[in-house]
Amino acid sequence: MIISRFSQVLKKPFIRKGAFFLRIGWLYPDLMGTYGDRGNILVLKKRCLWRNIIPIIIPVTKETRASKMAAIDLLFGGGAQDREQEIVQKDLYKKKGKVITALIARGIPSLFVCGSSQLMGMYYETAEGKKIEGLGLFKMNTLRAEPDQKRCIGNIAVEIMHPESLLGEKLLGFENHGGRTYLLDGALPFAKVISGSGNNAQDRTEGVIHNNAIGTYMHGPLLPKNPKLADYLIMKALEIKYQKNFSLTPLDDSLSQLAKNSLAEPR
Repeated sequence: MIISRFSQVLKKPFIRKGAFFLRIGWLYPDLMGTYGDRGNILVLKKRCLWRNIIPIIIPVTKETRASKMAAIDLLFGGGAQDREQEIVQKDLYKKKGKVITALIARGIPSLFVCGSSQLMGMYYETAEGKKIEGLGLFKMNTLRAEPDQKRCIGNIAVEIMHPESLLGEKLLGFENHGGRTYLLDGALPFAKVISGSGNNAQDRTEGVIHNNAIGTYMHGPLLPKNPKLADYLIMKALEIKYQKNFSLTPLDDSLSQLAKNSLAEPR
């Protein structure tokens, strides 16, 4: 009994008086979470708790009322296959698209990976050629691959182009997509490709950024390999929520950097 109670105490974060809170919205965890994308939520949660920032994870499913999403401080969406994306797209248009659009317009920091990023674009084509309309938050289109085009799959290394505060930061991830994404005039790429395919295996761009919303093809999951990006999202969320500048307490990321260096070594 004593051990059991002690274990329960360990699971509860120590909450200092005046602690900060962040509501993290997790879009469709039951439908969109391929290639370890849920690991991004775990990283955001732990890096908050280690700094005495209290994360409140809000799973957003088809049953979630749109009104519940209005108070979200940080938004994340993972990847999925075409079938699940079509299910999500219908729910976005019927219920949640307007509130997500409003969140992005307010500058709420967001990370959309692969399928969820495509849903934030103008439209994407399924493998069968069916055109699925997106929310239009990202000025980009995703076309299905031509018969002679190979699937974009494997490790990817990029260098951030936007935002300016992360300019030049190198990221590692894993991509696996058949579609080719093309940015339209005025759209800003998130990064440039060092190795891998990126948006379309042609123009060396990777992802897209609008306000504080980032779209990317990098799975893996992305944030455990690249904790600086996780901290950027957390810091931006705090600044917008509390309307003041923040400087996050440094964490020991030596093991993460060691793993990153190992992955970056030529094979």
